[in-house]
Amino acid sequence: MHAYIVYAHPAEESFCRYVLETFKSGLFESGHTYEVGDLYQMDFKSEMDNEQYQREVCMVPDAPVPEDVKAEQDKIDRADVLVFIYPVWWSDCPAKMKGWFDRVLTHGYAYFYDSWETRHTKIQIDKAIVICSAGHPVEHLEETGIAQSMRTIMLNDRLLGVGVRQAYMEILGGMMPNDDSMRDRNLQVVYKLAVNL
Repeated sequence: MHAYIVYAHPAEESFCRYVLETFKSGLFESGHTYEVGDLYQMDFKSEMDNEQYQREVCMVPDAPVPEDVKAEQDKIDRADVLVFIYPVWWSDCPAKMKGWFDRVLTHGYAYFYDSWETRHTKIQIDKAIVICSAGHPVEHLEETGIAQSMRTIMLNDRLLGVGVRQAYMEILGGMMPNDDSMRDRNLQVVYKLAVNL
């Protein structure tokens, strides 16, 4: 299978970078191929400008999209699996990744209607895996309801709602600064996710 990995972390040295490298190793060793979209390295424009906003609200599916958006849509079209790797900041992904969803999942591509009752998509993805690192332990995120809200938004709205057939989120909790007690366990989970893709 071929995976498109959408990666968002501004630091060159971070736990998320280790997650990315571990996931890539698992894919390679299992015979899968991959492409990485490092949103910070690409300097991906996360803000929708007025021109793109007008395109979306007018719902003209054949209107052209910006070149950087079309490039991302082409990467999705080449993939069997989408993978998202990012840190949890204020219960969600970084703004750069949120902007990726805002700009890339366009009308006419991620969704369009032949009537107001029938929604369609051009996205044909078998599976999406969301891997996010969090400072809080997973148990805390579950008890407070934050984990469920993260799953609802990322999986149900942003992925399952636009043609992805299966979506799964793995929260790598307990990743506090200067505390590596969960590091190896979390990286083992990441490796298994890649190997069992």
